[in-house]
Amino acid sequence: MVTTARARVREPAGNLPADVTSFVGRRREITLTKRLLAESRVVTLTGPGGVGKTRLAMRVAGNMRRSFRDKAWCVGLEDVRDGSLVVDAVIEQLGIGVPSAGEDLDTVVEQLKNREMLLVLDNCEHVVEDVALLVDAVMRWCPGVRVLTTSRQSLGVAGEATMVVPPLQVPDIEHLPPPEAYEQFASVRLFIDRARAAVPEFEVTTDNATALMRLCYHLDGNPLAIELAAVRLRSLSLQQLEERLAERYDLLTEGRRGAPARQQTLRALIDWSYELASEQDRLAWARMSVFSGTFDLAAAEHVASNGLTGSDVLGAIHSLVDKSVLLREEDGGEVRFRLPHALREYGQDKLEEFGELAAIRQRHLTWFSDLAGRFAADWIGPDQVAWMQRLRKEQGNLRTALQNAAVDPDTAGTALGMATDLWQYWVIRGLNGEARHWLEQVLANTPREVPERVRALRVGAWFALLHGDLDNVQAILEQATVLATQRGEEAEKPYLALVRGLAAFAGNDTARATTLVEDSLGQFRKRESLPGELFALFALGMIKGLDGPVDTGLALLAECVRLSSEQGELYWQSYALWASAQVESLHGDLERADAAAKKALRMQWRLDNRLGIAFSIDTLAWIAQQQGKYDRAARLFGAAASAWDVVRAKPGFWARFAADHDEHQAQTRTALGEEAFQEAFDRGRGRQLSVQQIVDFALEVKRHSRVRTDENVHPMPLTRRERQIADLVAQGNTNKEIAENLVIAQRTVEGHVQNILTKLDFSSRAQIAGWVTAQRTASEARDTVPR
Repeated sequence: MVTTARARVREPAGNLPADVTSFVGRRREITLTKRLLAESRVVTLTGPGGVGKTRLAMRVAGNMRRSFRDKAWCVGLEDVRDGSLVVDAVIEQLGIGVPSAGEDLDTVVEQLKNREMLLVLDNCEHVVEDVALLVDAVMRWCPGVRVLTTSRQSLGVAGEATMVVPPLQVPDIEHLPPPEAYEQFASVRLFIDRARAAVPEFEVTTDNATALMRLCYHLDGNPLAIELAAVRLRSLSLQQLEERLAERYDLLTEGRRGAPARQQTLRALIDWSYELASEQDRLAWARMSVFSGTFDLAAAEHVASNGLTGSDVLGAIHSLVDKSVLLREEDGGEVRFRLPHALREYGQDKLEEFGELAAIRQRHLTWFSDLAGRFAADWIGPDQVAWMQRLRKEQGNLRTALQNAAVDPDTAGTALGMATDLWQYWVIRGLNGEARHWLEQVLANTPREVPERVRALRVGAWFALLHGDLDNVQAILEQATVLATQRGEEAEKPYLALVRGLAAFAGNDTARATTLVEDSLGQFRKRESLPGELFALFALGMIKGLDGPVDTGLALLAECVRLSSEQGELYWQSYALWASAQVESLHGDLERADAAAKKALRMQWRLDNRLGIAFSIDTLAWIAQQQGKYDRAARLFGAAASAWDVVRAKPGFWARFAADHDEHQAQTRTALGEEAFQEAFDRGRGRQLSVQQIVDFALEVKRHSRVRTDENVHPMPLTRRERQIADLVAQGNTNKEIAENLVIAQRTVEGHVQNILTKLDFSSRAQIAGWVTAQRTASEARDTVPR
């Protein structure tokens, strides 16, 4: 059996964009969006780039998630450049699936038809037609699902309600209020927040408040424009900034009468940021626009250093971060960078103007194809978990590199090698359909003489097998075998025999499976191919252990565990342990079976190997049934059913496994009775359970409950200074006392307290105190058991 992995599902409250750092002044829009969702099952938030569509959608979804039995979930589509992959992105990011031999709308409909949830589809404009087809199908067949999308244009589906997200409220330039009334405008409050982030000592006074309000008028209340303008305070006063921006806006308006005013304003700000950058910074900005999602320093140095040194690129990155053009993100001690969507599009326009787009895309492809090659070469070793974590972060860039390479005949061979090198990643991530998409597309665009073709066909057959598509498996293998024979590619022949053998095993032809896998194992050992040997040891050990001789099968699996353990690898070791548990459970040693299955499950959880998790939980259900723990067995069968759905597989794909699964489940049902069985099964399959909770139950692990209250679920985290002030507020300090304690101006404290109230959507200091207390309680509830 091979592995598939489900993407970690993210609720909107914890999945927020980094390009708009604060959320103020949207109470009316939140209320209106909620009302539209109550009246229409499809609502699209439209508006220009940087206006805050994503942030608004996430806030609405976070507020409404408790109104739906299955809560609210978000699918980000910004990095999906090929419309045919929209459905795959939905399946992956929601972690849904049903047994299927294909990747189509029926998969989504089948899993969502009985759910009550809010589905957020973010950044749809570049794949709007494919999103419209998906949403139309969901509306027709999934009555409990409501959809909230963000796009620069409407979807055009039946029953769709649209709302143009307006800019933040700005002052009336003709009738400005008194200076002390500046905070009534949301755009002004946001500007102050971003100004203090750029210049901590920034203060609004009676002397500059009027200039501040005029400035926000010229910025049209666009959050991204405000972000870009506020950073200029590092070198200009408010009055200077307002004067220069007003001049620039007037000049650019004259030259762009055909564009909406708000788009002119944002473009003016981006133009200004670009013109204020050095030539080196501009070049780096344009070149880094080829990245999708986030990227690290090493990748940036390679891609952007054509004619620049590594120190040049590092200096440009530092400068662009300082100018709020490039966003810096840190996770687990690793620093990565990202261009906001509007600034990335701008950079690509400039790159095309420079005539460098093709060359820089080639450098991007070279970097990520090399990364895929290193992953394939280093896979059997102690760094499997680290590799999976790294490639997950690079998934947007991997897709972009494949997309750019697949359509160019000169680079299609590179794309073919890259897709093939990533096969273990596709499998563990549960991206079988996406892998088949890339392989089929690139195989169609590459000539027969491309060296990677046989290997790619063999990998394609493996993905077809994972879908239970046995007819297609045989057809692909025949094509690969003929080509391998013609070319004399002997290294591929044992792999072809192994896949053919496992296909025979899936079809319950044990004798043929044994012969083919034994032959492949011999060839791998002769060639000293450790990856192939581990694969074959697992496969042959499982086949012989299940159908005899049992001792031989267990010995082969033990050899696989030993060799894997010596290398520090988890993937094949976990599968060999799972197969050992299977064999032991069928032959009566339930204690050893239980220990092996749990050890396998811990490894599979570390790798996020969801197909492996499904197999191991199913086996633990068999063991519980044989131990007479019928309620536990029924719950485990329910948990396994959820895990099978996630990877779009089922026990029935493997005939030899399916028969035992059905028998153990039937015996559990008989022992409990239909009603009790179904109640326990449904508890195990509960839609509110996370994968972590399912795995913990299977492992019989007890964890402390983490306190979760309305006060500590907020989509806008406080800054370090705001958190410090919130703690002092909770201790009962006045603003004056806080100012004296922190040696800062009282007006600064007042501004921070107002920001805290705004971010947490509170109206009193008492609410802040309650929130701080809840946060402390939650932080004390630590996980007690390591994975």
